[in-house]
Amino acid sequence: MDTVAQTPKYHLNEEEEKKLILREYRSLLKVIKNKLKPGDKNLIRTAFEMAAEAHKTMRRKSGEPYILHPIAVAKICVEEIGLGVRSTICALLHDTVEDTDISLDDVRREFGEEITKIVDGLTKIANVIDVNASQQAENFKKILLTLTDDPRVILIKLADRLHNMRTLDSMKREKQLKISSETVYIYAPLAHRMGLYTIKTEMEDLAMKYMEPDVYKDIARKLAETKKERTKYINEFIKPIKDKIVKANLEGDIYGRPKSIHSIWNKMKKKGVEFEEVYDLFAIRVILDSPPEREKEDCWKVYSMITDEYNPSPERLRDWLSNPKANGYEALHTTVMGPQGKWVEVQIRTRRMNEIAEKGLAAHWKYKEGTSDESRFDKWFHQIREVIHNQETDSIDFLQDFKTSFLTEEIYVYTPKGDVKMLPVGSTALDFAFAIHSAIGVKTIGAKVNHKLVPISHKLHSGDQVEIITSNKQKASEDWLGFVVTSKAKGRIRDSLKEEKRKVSDEGRYTVQRKLEGLGAAMSQHNIDELVHWYKLPSNLDLFYQVAIKNIDLKELKDFKVIGDRIEAPKPVKHVTEKHEFIPHIGKKDAELIIFGESSDKIVYNLAKCCNPIPGDDVFGFVTTGKGLTIHRSNCPNAAKLLASYGHRVVKTKWAKNKEISFLTGIKIVGMDDVGVVSKITNLISGDLKINISALTIEAKEGLFEGNIKLYVHDKEELDNLVQKLLALPGIESVERYDMEDIPS
Repeated sequence: MDTVAQTPKYHLNEEEEKKLILREYRSLLKVIKNKLKPGDKNLIRTAFEMAAEAHKTMRRKSGEPYILHPIAVAKICVEEIGLGVRSTICALLHDTVEDTDISLDDVRREFGEEITKIVDGLTKIANVIDVNASQQAENFKKILLTLTDDPRVILIKLADRLHNMRTLDSMKREKQLKISSETVYIYAPLAHRMGLYTIKTEMEDLAMKYMEPDVYKDIARKLAETKKERTKYINEFIKPIKDKIVKANLEGDIYGRPKSIHSIWNKMKKKGVEFEEVYDLFAIRVILDSPPEREKEDCWKVYSMITDEYNPSPERLRDWLSNPKANGYEALHTTVMGPQGKWVEVQIRTRRMNEIAEKGLAAHWKYKEGTSDESRFDKWFHQIREVIHNQETDSIDFLQDFKTSFLTEEIYVYTPKGDVKMLPVGSTALDFAFAIHSAIGVKTIGAKVNHKLVPISHKLHSGDQVEIITSNKQKASEDWLGFVVTSKAKGRIRDSLKEEKRKVSDEGRYTVQRKLEGLGAAMSQHNIDELVHWYKLPSNLDLFYQVAIKNIDLKELKDFKVIGDRIEAPKPVKHVTEKHEFIPHIGKKDAELIIFGESSDKIVYNLAKCCNPIPGDDVFGFVTTGKGLTIHRSNCPNAAKLLASYGHRVVKTKWAKNKEISFLTGIKIVGMDDVGVVSKITNLISGDLKINISALTIEAKEGLFEGNIKLYVHDKEELDNLVQKLLALPGIESVERYDMEDIPS
C-alpha cells in the first residue's frame, strides 16, 4: 500500500481521470469475461464501486488515483496467476479495511464470510505490541496463518507486491531499498514455492534494478547488444531438433528465451566469471501437445532426440517427471554441448506442465479437480499449519525459520520401509527424525544413512534411505539448534530446552524465596519483577534459572531497600563502560544523515565488517543496539535480511567528501604467474598511486597466481581507478573487491 503523494508527478483533469479509471476497469472485465457466471459481473461492479468510493480522495506516490492500484492487482490475479471472480473481488477490496472507513462487517454484509476472511488476511496488522519485532514479519505471519486455510491470500498478496515493484520509481530511495529487500528475501522465494516462476523472476529482476542499479543496467545493455547473435545461434540449435519432432509426428513448440538478469548476475557471482563467460544466457524450451496418458513417454522421446543430436552433460540431467517438485513443477531439464562448443540448457515439458510452471498453484488446482490424490501442495500447507500453530518464537526468528524450512528447494528422503519424506535442502538426520515424530527427534543419538552409521548432524541428500537410532537417556541440547534447518525441529528443540530449564529453575525459585524471606520481604510478583529488571533478564524463568545454575548469587540484595514486604532496587550508578542504544535524532522527516561531514562528530557510527563500505558506495545506516549507527553497503550480503526484517531501523545515509580519512578495503587479483608480477603490482599501488598497503598475500599454483591485498583508500573513486590500472597490467586476468564477511587476514 502507498501513502498519499505530496507532489503529483502527472497532470490529468478530473474528467480524464474518470475516463482512465473506467478504461482500466473495463480491461479487467475483459480478462475475466470467460470466468463469469450469472450474477458475477454485478458482484465485481459492487466491489469496484465500493473500493473507488472508499479510495476516492487517495493518491499514489506518482500522483495517480489510488483505485488504479487495486484494479491492477486484480488484473494480475486473473491474467498472470489464473485466479477467478472471488479473488478479483478480494483484490479490489484488499486495501479498503486498512486505509479507509470500510470495515470487515461492511464486506461481510455485501459479500459473505469467504471473501471477508481473505480480505482480513490481506489487512495489515496496524499496531504491533513488541517494538523490536518487525511489523513486516508480524504481517507476514498473519498472512501465513490465513494461507493455510485459503492460499488465495498469498496469491493476491504476491500480485499486490508485484504491482508495487512495477511502480516503485516514484518512491524515495530508502523505501525502494526496503521494499526491494523484502521482495527478494521473502516474496520472490514464496512466488517460486507457489510455482509462479514468471512472477518470481520479474520480482528478482525489479529488486535488482533498485538494489544494484549499475550492474542491472550493464547486464541489460549487454543482453540487448548480443540479442542478434543469440537469436541466430538459437535458430541453428533448434533446426535439427524441430525436424526430428515433426518426423516423429509429435506436436508442440520449441523456442529459446533469455535467462533473467538476476539469474545471470547470480551465475557471474557464483562462478566468478564475466558476462561474456556465462554459457547459459538462454534456455531452449520444448513444449509438447501430448494427451495425459502419453506425457512422460513423449518427453523422454524428445530427450532422446536431443541427446542423439548433441552430447549431454550427465550430471546436469534433472528429472522432475518421476518426482515433481513440491510446488507441482514437472519437466525434464538437460544441458547439452551445442554448436561452436557452447553449453545449452534444454527444458522439456507438456502444455499442461507449462501452465503449472507459469501459473503455479491456481493451474495446479484446475488440473487436480476430480482426483482424490493429496497433492504435494496440500502436504506443504499441512507442514506450515503445524509449525505456525506451535510457534512461540519472535517474529524475526519466525521469518528466518520459515525461509529456511519452506522456501528452499526440497530433497526426497526414504524411511526404512520405503515411505518418502520431503525435506528442505540442507536438512540433517536430526531434521528427518523430527519429521517422523517429535518424540523420536528428542531421543535421537545417531542414524544410519544407506546402512552406514552417521552422526545426527549428517546432511542428507535426495534419495538417501535413513534409519534413526534413539535412546531413552538422550535429551535435547542447545547446540542442536546450530545444525537443524526445519521449523518443526527448531520449535520442538526449543520447547524441550524450555521444559528442561523449567525443571532446573524450580531450584532457583526456592533460593530466591529463601533470600527474600531472609530480608523480611515477600515472594511476590512485584519483588520478582524488581529483581528481573535489576539483573536485566527477559523473564522470571530466566531469573530462577540463572540463580539455580549459580550465575547469579543475589549478593546485591543487601543494597535493596525493604519497605513493608516490598523490595526497592537501588538507583543504578551509570559507569563509563555501560552501553546505550543510540538513536540518531533527525529533525526533518526526509533528512539524510551525512556521515563524515560537519555533523559526523555528533553521530556515533561504525562501518559494518560484513561489507566494509567506503565513501562513494551506495549505503544505508542501520541502528544497532548499543553500537549506534552501523553503515552497510546497499548490496551487502546481509542487506536483504536487515532491510526486510528490521526496516524501521534503517536511516537514509550519504557520504560527505573527506580526503583526510582512509578506509580499509580489500581486493582479489588473479593472473598469470610471471616473474616480477608482485613488484609490478606493489609499484603501481604504493609507488605510482601512493596507496597504503596494509597486508598482502600471494599464492601461486600451476601457472596462475591469486593475490589478496588489504589497503587503505579514501573513497570508491580511488578504488575504481586502482582496479582499472591493475587490469591494464599485462597478465592480470581479474581484479575484484571483497564482498564477504571480514577481509581475509
